[in-house]
Amino acid sequence: MIKALRMIALVLFAFFFVFAGIAHFAQGDGFAAMLPLWIPFRLELVYVTGLLEILLAVLLIWPSTRKQARFWTVVYLIVIFPANIYAAIAGIPAPGQEEANQTLLWVRLLFQPLLIWWVYWAAKPKDSMTK
Repeated sequence: MIKALRMIALVLFAFFFVFAGIAHFAQGDGFAAMLPLWIPFRLELVYVTGLLEILLAVLLIWPSTRKQARFWTVVYLIVIFPANIYAAIAGIPAPGQEEANQTLLWVRLLFQPLLIWWVYWAAKPKDSMTK
C-alpha cells in the first residue's frame, strides 16, 4: 500500500515539475522578475531552470536514475528558495499574475519545505520502501 502511495506521489510530483518547467517558458518574464536585478542573464537562467525541472521530473520517474534525481531535486529546491524569499520581500507577483498578494507570497514560502519533503519521501529507494 505504501509503495503504491509513494509511486502515485512521485508521478504527481513529476507531473507538477514538468508543468512548472513548461511555465518557465510560458511565463519567463514573470519568473525572471523574481530574481534580483544584479543577477545577469535572468531570462536565460529561467529557461535553464525550466529545462532542469523537466529533466529532473523525467529522471525521477526512471528507476535507475531516481536516487540521484531525488538528491538533485532536493538541492535544486533549496537553491531556488531565495528567489521566493526575494519575491515575498519585494512584493513581486507570481508569474502570470498582475498584482502581488502579500499574504500569498509569504504563504508560498511554507510550501517549499513541503515540496522538499514530498520528493524526498516519494522517491525513496526501493530498499527503504517498506519504511
